Amino acid sequence: MRVVVQRCSRAEVRIEGEIVGRIGLGYVLLVGVTHTDTREDAEYLAKKVASLRILDDEEGKMNLALKDVQGKVLSISQFTLYASTHKGNRPSFIHAARPEIAEPLYDYFNTLLRNQYGIEVQTGRFGAMMEVDFINDGPVTILLDSSEK
Repeated sequence: MRVVVQRCSRAEVRIEGEIVGRIGLGYVLLVGVTHTDTREDAEYLAKKVASLRILDDEEGKMNLALKDVQGKVLSISQFTLYASTHKGNRPSFIHAARPEIAEPLYDYFNTLLRNQYGIEVQTGRFGAMMEVDFINDGPVTILLDSSEK
């Protein structure tokens, strides 16, 4: 499982022009699932995201986690995180999990952030064509991969 964490000052996601999720200070998460991922991968990454200290303290140092600043999450499913470009220029997505595997793990990951870590989570819609608009604060972008645990 992979999560791209982007620190933001605000973010929103739209589907067919309608805003379906909006946050202020926090993280935009792009979440990808591969075939071999399990609930353990989602648990590992939810803990990492909740504990990640990339928000600025009063001295401007990246030292605070979401809970320290009542930060929120905008979580977007992103199968393209498992794109393979080894052959040619057109990506292959054979390493991305099928929806029947990916969607429950994506939902479980978001549920953990909400229920276990007390973080407000807004989402897009799994499998939908979405427009994500946000201000990447810093910019700060971190890649988390459960295969590296």
